[in-house]
Amino acid sequence: MAAEPPPPSLSYRTTGSTCLHPLSELLGIPLDQVNFVACQLFALFAAFWFRLYLSPGKTSPDVRHMFATIFGIYFVIFCFGWYVIHLFVLVLLCYAIMVTASASNIHRYSFFVAMGYLTLCHISRIYIFHYGILTTDFSGPLMIVTQKITTLAFQVHDGLGRRAEDLSVEQHRLAIKAKPSFLQYLSYLLNFMSVIAGPCNNFKDYVAFIEGRHTHMKLLEVYWKQKGLHSFPEPSPTGAVIYKLCIALVSLFLFLTLTKAFPVTCLLNDWFLYKANFLTRLCYLYVVMQASKPKYYFAWTLADAVNNAAGFGFSGVDKDGNFCWNLLSNLNIWKIETATSFKMYLQNWNIQTATWLKCVCYERVPWYPTVLTFILSALWHGVYPGYYFTFLTGTLVTLAARAVRNNYRHYFLSSKVVKVAYDVVTWAATQLAVSYTVAPFVMLAVEPTISLYKSMYFYLHIISLLIILFLPIKPQAHAQRWPQTLNSVKKKKAD
Repeated sequence: MAAEPPPPSLSYRTTGSTCLHPLSELLGIPLDQVNFVACQLFALFAAFWFRLYLSPGKTSPDVRHMFATIFGIYFVIFCFGWYVIHLFVLVLLCYAIMVTASASNIHRYSFFVAMGYLTLCHISRIYIFHYGILTTDFSGPLMIVTQKITTLAFQVHDGLGRRAEDLSVEQHRLAIKAKPSFLQYLSYLLNFMSVIAGPCNNFKDYVAFIEGRHTHMKLLEVYWKQKGLHSFPEPSPTGAVIYKLCIALVSLFLFLTLTKAFPVTCLLNDWFLYKANFLTRLCYLYVVMQASKPKYYFAWTLADAVNNAAGFGFSGVDKDGNFCWNLLSNLNIWKIETATSFKMYLQNWNIQTATWLKCVCYERVPWYPTVLTFILSALWHGVYPGYYFTFLTGTLVTLAARAVRNNYRHYFLSSKVVKVAYDVVTWAATQLAVSYTVAPFVMLAVEPTISLYKSMYFYLHIISLLIILFLPIKPQAHAQRWPQTLNSVKKKKAD
């Protein structure tokens, strides 16, 4: 059965600070969520202060590292209380690996320890201590730290344990040639800008930000040809922060209205399961899944704004000459809502996690990259059965969509009218397929998932399996999986 809403006495149960309990009762919102929003808002103001009064020109990198770490530790203790012990244990364990392990094995040891510890915490929180979803979900910061630990370990391995000519262009750019100090390590993992809600970022970018080289590095890529330019403009993040805060506010409003009007429990009532016809169920499922998105839009956009307010997240200049602050953006709402393929949807949802999965798994495993990447993603998210239903279904849909696209898309590019009609059909198919696929992710348990899929006649599973079995996947579909190495790039230039 679906998880019942917690009793009133448990709605405000938290291991974090209880000083905002009166506000929680006044708003009727669980205390852990109030603590989360309060911390992120405080982090936003702290980020502006950090950028203005602890700027690289006024303060040494060590002082910036120290303050970013202290603020981050305070925030996680405020939100999660004694649960942060798990965070500190994992950080210390993996730093010991960072210091002692050889460059050829550091990525393996770090990956298995970080993922193993995260999985044990997922299991203990849900199945042993029965904390479930009734208390503060401390696994969020642990998941972000796991991404950072493994990303850093693979980049150290690329820099110290592999030949430069064997690296892809991106791996070479991000490779780390010296192991970080303890202060750098703590600051990267626990800084107040990303410890609560992420996103994951690259160590080189973070250190460049702390040392004041972040924006100059990005601008150098744009202005290096202009030999007469003696100084770079100083981009301000204020406009980007205001824009993202507006999006966050709209998302919060939708969460408080639309999400409560169409809760996921609507998919389990008798009318939906037994009385509504198939097309009605399909459309209603789409509406309910749309209503579940605003909380992610809110949390990720606010987290992006916090990083930008501190001066982190500058990505360069767009084709119109405008400064861009989307280096750490975790989603592109417009592209998500207008996606015409499953691939396009996934590329713009939880972008930094997708980048992490590509960095530590998809580009590196020799067999079944799509399947193994989905398995790792499910394991990282947790051990709720619904996650595995989603990622198993997602694997089938991805393979089927790839086969259809590679075999038939070129037939619809002959004219603009035909292409528009094709885009409309593929948009509808993509949005409905995503709704069907992610429903177990928000239902969590087995029984409601099976009930939902039975009411939908398992239609997408059947269609996907038939496509995979009878429609060939053309070889060129996999041609671009492996990134070009520096060696191959040099050979192409020579040719």
